[in-house]
Amino acid sequence: MSLHSIVLVKQVPDTSNISGDVMRPDGTVNRARLPAIFNPEDQEALELALRLKDEHGGTVTALTMGPPNAANMLRDCLYMGADRAILVSDRRFAAADTLATSYALHKAILHIGDYDLIFGGRQAIDGDTAQVGPQTAEKMNIPQITYTQEILNLDLKKRTIRARRAIKNGHEILEAPLPVLLTVIKGSAEPRPFEVRRLCTYKRAQSKFEIEATVDDSHDLVWMEELMERAKTQNLYIETWNIEDIDADVEMCGLAGSPTKVHKVENVVLSGSEFKQVPATAEGMNEMITELMQDHIFG
Repeated sequence: MSLHSIVLVKQVPDTSNISGDVMRPDGTVNRARLPAIFNPEDQEALELALRLKDEHGGTVTALTMGPPNAANMLRDCLYMGADRAILVSDRRFAAADTLATSYALHKAILHIGDYDLIFGGRQAIDGDTAQVGPQTAEKMNIPQITYTQEILNLDLKKRTIRARRAIKNGHEILEAPLPVLLTVIKGSAEPRPFEVRRLCTYKRAQSKFEIEATVDDSHDLVWMEELMERAKTQNLYIETWNIEDIDADVEMCGLAGSPTKVHKVENVVLSGSEFKQVPATAEGMNEMITELMQDHIFG
């Protein structure tokens, strides 16, 4: 049988170098001031899916729920080796918490159809909740292996997968029946570089939003439909779905479907406390060790 993996990916703001320039007065981050990047753990999840494809054949579908510019990240997925890219995007998805996000993703997966494996990063660097993957598995009513470090064995005849997952002070070996959802931790798989051949091909891949932007007259629907059909024929169409396309309940999406409410946001300013400078001498070190032992910090 042919293996089909779906990889849940997300475009996130690069939070590695946040400064005061990107902070709003209320303490929240102005995402527009930060560059958008491929969520690192999601990219490693894609790499694991592609390795299974290399070994067992089959196809890999990259799926994201995000704004129109998330098509840039989906092109990266195609450059790496994904066979299909799907953008679930609708203004009514805005302000979704993890519950609403997992609902939309589960509806999109149902719309995709048959699959064997669902991969995703453990968490996104802009939210750090690690909830979307497990919540999606729960809604799909399938088993899940979280904190995946390594795929040890995939048996398509027996329809099982064995993986090593990280736990505190060690690891576990788990086996689960297919279909199953796996969340992947950082350091599990070094993402492969883009293939030059695929980059040359898929740099022309476009979403519905990008095709619409190339049409001068927004009322020229015939020409737009022709461009979309041409992209589909050439396998250069990034499928673009809205709420109606995935048959989702609008009351379960976006802000309406998000029970999480932010009570208060505070700016935290870290200030230095009293310190003692220790001279870099044998006497200074002995004195420091003596004080630490007297305070029962060690010894």
